Amino acid sequence: MADRKLSIAVLLILAAVQAPVFAAGDAGKGERVFKEQCGECHSAEPGRNRKGPALFGVVGRSGGSVADYAYSDAMKANTEAWSEARLDDYIAHPRRVVQGGKMKYDGLGDAGARADLIAYLATLH
Repeated sequence: MADRKLSIAVLLILAAVQAPVFAAGDAGKGERVFKEQCGECHSAEPGRNRKGPALFGVVGRSGGSVADYAYSDAMKANTEAWSEARLDDYIAHPRRVVQGGKMKYDGLGDAGARADLIAYLATLH
């Protein structure tokens, strides 16, 4: 019985250690990151596309699915839902995740800033 409890405790600790950084993101800080890093090309308002599609409701939305935005062929083919983990990878390395996409952004290397940004994007629904 003690071995089983120890095994469960170890598994819980490993799960917590491997939990994505964005779970602890600060949406208030993320709004500032959005304005500084994303706001020139993306809107947080529904239906207000700019150079890039509006990011309102992006968390959980299928890639390339905003009806009135002209996506690249690469993004149109990339229909997997934007989970927080997928957004984290894309924001860090957009050209690697969607090769042939139109986004000219080099990526956000700061994991904490990405976590904050994703926490903010998750509030847009």
